[in-house]
Amino acid sequence: MKKTVAALLFVASVFAQENLPDPVPVKSQPPAPAPVPELKAEPKVMLREEPAPPPPSALGSREAADALKEAELEQVVALLRENYIRPDALTDAALARAGVQGLLDRLGAGARIFPQAVSSPVPACPFRSEVLEGGVAYLRLGTLGPENLAALDKALDDFTPRPAALVLDLRATPPSTDFELAAEVCRRFAPRGRILFSIKRPKVNDEEILTSREDPRWSGLLVVLVDGDTAGSAEIVAAVLRTHLRAYVVGQQTRGEAAQFEDIPLGGERFLRVAIGEVTLPDATPVFPGGLTPDLALAIPQERTDAVLAAALDAGAASLVTEKARPRMSEAALVAGLNPELDAMKLLQEQRAKGEEPKPALRDAALQRALDYITSVGIFEAARRR
Repeated sequence: MKKTVAALLFVASVFAQENLPDPVPVKSQPPAPAPVPELKAEPKVMLREEPAPPPPSALGSREAADALKEAELEQVVALLRENYIRPDALTDAALARAGVQGLLDRLGAGARIFPQAVSSPVPACPFRSEVLEGGVAYLRLGTLGPENLAALDKALDDFTPRPAALVLDLRATPPSTDFELAAEVCRRFAPRGRILFSIKRPKVNDEEILTSREDPRWSGLLVVLVDGDTAGSAEIVAAVLRTHLRAYVVGQQTRGEAAQFEDIPLGGERFLRVAIGEVTLPDATPVFPGGLTPDLALAIPQERTDAVLAAALDAGAASLVTEKARPRMSEAALVAGLNPELDAMKLLQEQRAKGEEPKPALRDAALQRALDYITSVGIFEAARRR
């Protein structure tokens, strides 16, 4: 029995092995690829296209003429005559006109052509003197002449007490070329023995030197007022006082006529006024032909300056720098049952209702700046003495 069972088990195992499915072959895995190093992207360089340079600008007429050599000047004229589309614009007369125009522009106050002779005398402008708030003396020189020089001497001698500073106003001084009178004004202020200025006349190889001969009548802080009409002798007075007394000049660039002139007839009624003698200062401060540059330049229209000077003749210079007090309530007004503030406001409303807008008060800005400068110097000096 045991043998039979064993035989059956053997046959079953063989049968099972014969009927098993074929084994599935196992595919071999390829080796993992080596890691590729990470490549950092290089930043892209953007080539910026440079803008094209702008085309060169044409030189100005004066700049071009100054840059050209003598041979190039002749070449320009020849090329223009040969190539310019309008030959009639380059005739000898046209070239002569262009040359005269260019010379007059370049020489400025040194050469001018007038349509007729100027024989009118220097206008008479009065001398004025007053003491402003803070003990500042104000002198308006007016016309350079013996009468005003005598008034200047009297004013300088009569100031009592001695002013802390002085403002010399040359804005109402008419243009003139009497430089001896200019030297007389300077002698009232400059120390004895100083060379004030000289007049050089190259044509006759002559030089006149003007000096101070007396002790000054004034020494102290000095401010000089000038404007765009200050010319000739007045320019020299301002320049000399700045040179020898360190005067502070306030206003506008002067006209640049510090020279001696000769009037030469041209035929008909026209004549050429040409500078034949130049006034020069010891420190070579240039005055002719560019004018004197102020230490404090103010942009004030000339018509406003003229209005200020005209008003000062009637009301005085102090009225043009002192603020008018605004109406205010006071005990006296309260007792009288009045209100000045309301009255002033009512008057203003009535004027505006009639279309009469009140004009702002006229003020002398140049004189006010001069007084501001004097105040500043006084504060500085007081602080330094402490």
